Amino acid sequence: MSIHEIFQQFFTDIQNTSWLEFIAVFAGILSVWLSRSENIWVYPTGLINTVIYIYLSFKSALLGEASVNFYYTVVSIYGWILWAKKDQQLQHVLQISGSSGKEGLRQIAFFGFFYLAVFFALSYLKKDFAPQAIPWADAFASATAYTGMWLMAKKKIESWYWWIATNFASIPLYFVKHYVFTSVYYLVLLIMAIFGLMEWRRRAKKYVKDPGQKLPAF
Repeated sequence: MSIHEIFQQFFTDIQNTSWLEFIAVFAGILSVWLSRSENIWVYPTGLINTVIYIYLSFKSALLGEASVNFYYTVVSIYGWILWAKKDQQLQHVLQISGSSGKEGLRQIAFFGFFYLAVFFALSYLKKDFAPQAIPWADAFASATAYTGMWLMAKKKIESWYWWIATNFASIPLYFVKHYVFTSVYYLVLLIMAIFGLMEWRRRAKKYVKDPGQKLPAF
């Protein structure tokens, strides 16, 4: 595809963007912005985004994207509960932290399981139910998103690495499926995820009680 064709598709698709997609995109950007500062409103704003994208994904037979946003919705409720918990001094129980080596291996296994599950499911469904699916790309974007969302609920710094991978993969993925505004949205999220990673690393330092505890390298 030439540069001219890319721009032509961009302007054509942006004109066909629905008001629901606009709302979902802005709610998602606001949610990521709030997550940088550990603001619990990350979850209610995020739920607006995910519920709309479930509808839009089913409407366009994008089953991989629909499954991701359904998962986001469920884990958002779980994360909302975790982030809201306070101790007797009314301090939030959950704090930003890094993962141990063993936790890191579990995260990779978690990613691998969901990658294979989504890949084989979409490969099977592609012919009759999900013609727009790109199994290997959808599976990567989905599995990294599943992992990032789970770790975000637990306030793990590594969640941002997974979000960076998700956003990077989603930019071309949504573009070729004619969700151009969503593609631009993921470009914005990619930039915000890099700054979110830096902010959470900075915040984590004040929570470290063990001098020997290490934060993940940038």
